[in-house]
Amino acid sequence: MTHSTLTAITQRIIERSEGSRRAYLARMAQARGNGPTRGELSCSNLAHGFAACDDQDKQALKLVESANIGIVNAYNDMLSAHQPLGEFPDLVKRAAHAVGCTAQVAGGVPAMCDGVTQGAAGMELSLFSRDIIAGATAIALSHNMFDGALCLGVCDKIVPGLLIGALSFGHLPVIFAPAGPMTSGLGNKEKAAIRQQFAEGKIGREQLLEAESAAYHGKGTCTFYGTANSNQMLMEAMGLHIPGAAFEPPGTSLREQLTTAATQRLCKITALGQEYTPLAEVVDEKCIVNALAALLATGGSTNHSIHWIAIARAAGIIIDWEDFSDLSQITPLVSRVYPNGSADVNHFHAAGGCGYVIRTLLDNGLMHEDVKTVWGEGLRHYTAEPQSLDGKLHYVPGVSASGDTAVLRPASDPFDPEGGLRLLQGNLGRSVIKISAVAEQHRVVEAPARVFETQEALKSAFEAGDLDGDVVAVVRFQGPKANGMPELHKLTPYLGILQDRGHQVALVTDGRMSGASGKVPAAIHLIPEALADGPIGKIRDGDIIRLDANRGELSATVPADEWNDRTHAKRRSNDSDYGCGRELFAFMRDGVSAAEAGASVF
Repeated sequence: MTHSTLTAITQRIIERSEGSRRAYLARMAQARGNGPTRGELSCSNLAHGFAACDDQDKQALKLVESANIGIVNAYNDMLSAHQPLGEFPDLVKRAAHAVGCTAQVAGGVPAMCDGVTQGAAGMELSLFSRDIIAGATAIALSHNMFDGALCLGVCDKIVPGLLIGALSFGHLPVIFAPAGPMTSGLGNKEKAAIRQQFAEGKIGREQLLEAESAAYHGKGTCTFYGTANSNQMLMEAMGLHIPGAAFEPPGTSLREQLTTAATQRLCKITALGQEYTPLAEVVDEKCIVNALAALLATGGSTNHSIHWIAIARAAGIIIDWEDFSDLSQITPLVSRVYPNGSADVNHFHAAGGCGYVIRTLLDNGLMHEDVKTVWGEGLRHYTAEPQSLDGKLHYVPGVSASGDTAVLRPASDPFDPEGGLRLLQGNLGRSVIKISAVAEQHRVVEAPARVFETQEALKSAFEAGDLDGDVVAVVRFQGPKANGMPELHKLTPYLGILQDRGHQVALVTDGRMSGASGKVPAAIHLIPEALADGPIGKIRDGDIIRLDANRGELSATVPADEWNDRTHAKRRSNDSDYGCGRELFAFMRDGVSAAEAGASVF
């Protein structure tokens, strides 16, 4: 039986979204029209669309009787997670041909690596790249040549961007196909320790680079449970992968068979067949709630408290941080994967992975089972385990017990009774905090503020010895309007060192910390942001800031009359306006919505 609170939250989302969801579904019904859209193209249009195809594919496309799959590919050589996708289009075309269909690369989308741009100017383009990807996906599918779309992407903004773009073509069936994680390298705990030693000046850059290279060493997704791997968990929970596709490594026969099966399943669920499954019917209110439940149960990326709001809105569904927070209170934390533990995603996968998480949540009424997926009716399909037997893909029942209870536990005996993502409110506005990696003794902090406008300024203060005591580091003018809301990973080692020295330490920011949010309590995504005259702009050095994750409080303990009389600080530097292409994104900074509305320009 479904948990009563899960049902209640879903119902309030349905009621809140009634008008926008109805309008979205009406648009999708209109887009579907009377059949394959390429059948309505003029002869000249259609000839342009298949001019480069071989004669066999041209004949199939002329007849409009078999499915043509549009491949939207986020391949590039720089992202380890996306490099294997370069080989996927030929495999997809062969798989489509084997069932009498065709496939074309409809278009490519940009895919930037936050790991490369971390702490650099390029990171200020990262969040906005999601909406650029959404637009590029729409461009790829706008030719009306396709009966379904296969989206190839893995990492942080890429999957949300692909999904937002695809939802504008929600009359089409859409399946996502990832490439899988890299093999395990240097352990995450060891890597974090070396980074901290470097921040303290105990080791040099050569030793740091050697450690980083041992951690990020091959093809596939980075193995910590950040935004990229959270994406994959959520695609399974939403029924947008074929079952078990998330964490099979690249280059294996099973990975190839999973991609083949995704293609052939997509061919079967177009409007030309008997199992028509448009994306608009898969991504509904229950589907979105299932995604949030999976995120919370696994201690996933805080980035998704922004991305999944934007995704939901693209489907006419309105969610907010209160929905996340209320779901978190009933969703047990069932996995410990770095940064919430020492294991990586390969250990998670070996212990039971996505299938086990979905099974234990379903068994305890903490996900909706009665949903439509690309694999068929019901989410229970996603508890099955794919195996390669005799050169073919087979599904067997997934594990019903964790293979390693230090990594995965049942919902009836979790690591923590709640998911660990909470809404903070007070006279500083609204923000979210991820506490699944924060020890109980660090969840309430009351300390004097030190105000910074950049990560570099905090780093300089630390190196000068000016941050050697209890502190709430306030880093403002980091919201989407100010500079694109970059991730603030440079802060993590320094604040972690202060906490290890026994100080009360917290971070308050209108910026992001991402899936690598760790042991230091961090009130992030604070709205209104500083550039929108949010209260964070009133904080002065020495103000006592209270962050109470247990009670959901974030406040400056300044007398009310003094607080009300204060003016907002003005940004001292506009360095983010130019350089590294940032001038091209000024229109996005000017038009972006607040973080709780998805930080979107749409």
